[in-house]
Amino acid sequence: MRVASIVLPLAGLASAAASYSKPVSSGCNALKGPVGNSLFFIDSLVYQYETNNFWSNTELMSPGCVFRPQSSSQLAEGMTALVDAEAKFAVRGGGHMGIRGSNNIDNGVLVVMSNLTTLELNEDKSVLSLGPAYRWGEVYEYLAAYDLSVPGGRLGPVGVPGLLLAGGVNFYGNQVGFACNSVINYEVVLANGTVVHASKTSNPDLFWALKGGSSNFGIVTRFDIETIKSPMVWAGAHTVEAQYVDQFLAAIAQYASNISDPKSHIVPALVPGVSTLASAILFYDSDTVSYPDILKPFTDIPSVSSTVGFKTVAEFAAELGAMVVSDINDVFVAGTVKGTTYEELHQGISIINTTFFNELPKLYNQIPSANISTIQLDWQPIGAEWIQASNARGGNALGLDSTKVYLCYAEVVEWIGSAYDDVVAKWVEDTTYAINNATQKAGLYDAFNYMGDAAGFQSIFPGYGATNQQRLIKIAEKYDPERVFQTLMPGGFKVY
Repeated sequence: MRVASIVLPLAGLASAAASYSKPVSSGCNALKGPVGNSLFFIDSLVYQYETNNFWSNTELMSPGCVFRPQSSSQLAEGMTALVDAEAKFAVRGGGHMGIRGSNNIDNGVLVVMSNLTTLELNEDKSVLSLGPAYRWGEVYEYLAAYDLSVPGGRLGPVGVPGLLLAGGVNFYGNQVGFACNSVINYEVVLANGTVVHASKTSNPDLFWALKGGSSNFGIVTRFDIETIKSPMVWAGAHTVEAQYVDQFLAAIAQYASNISDPKSHIVPALVPGVSTLASAILFYDSDTVSYPDILKPFTDIPSVSSTVGFKTVAEFAAELGAMVVSDINDVFVAGTVKGTTYEELHQGISIINTTFFNELPKLYNQIPSANISTIQLDWQPIGAEWIQASNARGGNALGLDSTKVYLCYAEVVEWIGSAYDDVVAKWVEDTTYAINNATQKAGLYDAFNYMGDAAGFQSIFPGYGATNQQRLIKIAEKYDPERVFQTLMPGGFKVY
């Protein structure tokens, strides 16, 4: 329970309550009877806490009430009441997706997962049962006592459910694939108010769909995920100056074209500013090997700062999480190029980098530098090892081909002041259009957009391929025939 540590000024709370004059929404009224003890309105500390418990200011809205279920069965009761009332609602796990309305709502019901706090290992410690209340930093801290880890978020503050339902890019991807492929069972509340399990043997179609299909089928109230023996790792951020950017970009292509050591993982990024910095998050799953050969193309570049060393995953996730800036607005935009050779991948990286930096002056001309918190361009290589590891664990909905190397990238802009929201939104959309046009002309474009880094204007499921998209639609029709998660829950990426 995080609420106990939150202290709010009562005077401000009273003022907020006094200014709230909207009538109670139909959904909030519908929930008063069946789940009244878990329903909170604007005059409560819980409401104030939960409606501000988001990754960025972009997501802040004004729900009519907050429903904080204490169990899957109570959530099921609440879902029945909401559906009967045809009431709009939103669902928030970690609150990481910085898209307005993706996990919050004005006037309707905000369902928060904060009290679904299962966190326990099975007898042989091979499986962790995990509630959607947690952020990954908390999970890693719990597992560190057992010298264990799981494939999860790389920044401590990232929430559990959103990452797993999007597929789940993680430190161990070259060993075990997407994080979702280490989930062996889901507990799910369906739109009709029933609680079901999805696994290889129980509702196997739903089990597959939840691996990248997001919130289109039900609300997951527990994930059972396989653990990894990983007492310490060699990891850190290796940062180099602008004069080495070309060498840095070449290192990305070299690594991506030949991921020969599955214990490795990288997140390279360029950070423009007065002087552009190139920084790579480097990870190697070993408590004895430092500066592994596969990462030498990065570590051989002279650094201006480096935090690489032996540490627990919990310590590393906390280190990376410290980079998160509070009380700002942000947007992430996803994209992908694909190839099979160093030359193709290097060309794709160069096109993305050149186009992005050529567009930057248009943004700088419209926003004062003091109002720009962060601009970043980063890459995530996903190759044969990663995709084959996912397929060996039952596959997923993402539709990636193990004969290709995918270089997923993310454009990131964080800014201060809502006055610039429209400026940033137009700039990232225009820049993404320019990048996509350039990579299409080069024959390197791929339609895959990783959901965890995507913007609201982007499409997700067409990038999974027509066959997988149609399969997801049929599964959604089976488990949610009334289209509750397509219509009553406005937020999130919809399969149809």
